[in-house]
Amino acid sequence: MLDLRQLRYFVAVAETEHVGQAAERLHMSQSPLSRQIAQLEQNLGLTLFERGQQRIRLTRDGKVFLAEVRALLQHADRLENLGRRLGRGDEGGLCIGYVADAMHTGILPGALRAVHSERPGVHIALYNLPPSEQFEGLRQRSLDIALVHEPPSAGDPDLLAAPLLQDPLLLVLPAGHPLAEQEKVAPGDLDGQPWIAVENAQDPAWRDTFVASCTVAGFTPDIRFDAAEPLTALGLVAAGLGLALVQKSMVRATTEEVAVRELPWNETSVQLWAAWHRVDLRPLVTSFRTTVLRTSGVAQASE
Repeated sequence: MLDLRQLRYFVAVAETEHVGQAAERLHMSQSPLSRQIAQLEQNLGLTLFERGQQRIRLTRDGKVFLAEVRALLQHADRLENLGRRLGRGDEGGLCIGYVADAMHTGILPGALRAVHSERPGVHIALYNLPPSEQFEGLRQRSLDIALVHEPPSAGDPDLLAAPLLQDPLLLVLPAGHPLAEQEKVAPGDLDGQPWIAVENAQDPAWRDTFVASCTVAGFTPDIRFDAAEPLTALGLVAAGLGLALVQKSMVRATTEEVAVRELPWNETSVQLWAAWHRVDLRPLVTSFRTTVLRTSGVAQASE
């Protein structure tokens, strides 16, 4: 049986690639830590680290094992939180899964502000997780609500969902760009322009999806940079390195180096949904869900 304490030791050593530094982080001596790692490898029958004179590095198998261990420990933390909440009863805390867009659109911060105002003693735990993990968390009751880009599949036997908002994509371009002088931008104006593509972590083929959507709209982008998230794209645009499509909720983060134009012919948007378990176990969860839907202006949920 796996020892969660040993797994936490393993993660610390894997992240620092140094037993001494990991021991300092864990507030323990190096020798006991080395013994725990060796015992873990022996129990698994697996070599997790390549050991050198100065540092140790993960083996290929060790890297695979690390990814799974991190997921297991995160789930263990959620289960522990669930047990404590159930022990406290109705006034326990809330476990909320979310994607980054739930934050910068203001949906989640607004709901949290309302809850804190009404019930300042409620403990809230936030988990930035992929939608698939959020849905599994709802089913296992380790999450109370999930804020995701797409709802669970239609007819899901366990989960319900409601749309929260559609965040339209706007064109952002360097303030000194010739197109910034135009109030209206046509698809043809964008053909062949240097572009910054914003990554969509939920879509493995996000780059192809972006190019295809541009082609359908009537232009072909010349992609010069890939941005991991919208704020990075805005910074690259401000530096004069290209154009980008960024959701409207992020436009407030722009500076005078960036111009913004609406594209009425482009109906693409970033969607946000709330999902939850069909069976409510605690009134606090029901109350928070109502607050989230009210914050977004959704009157009632849809099955």
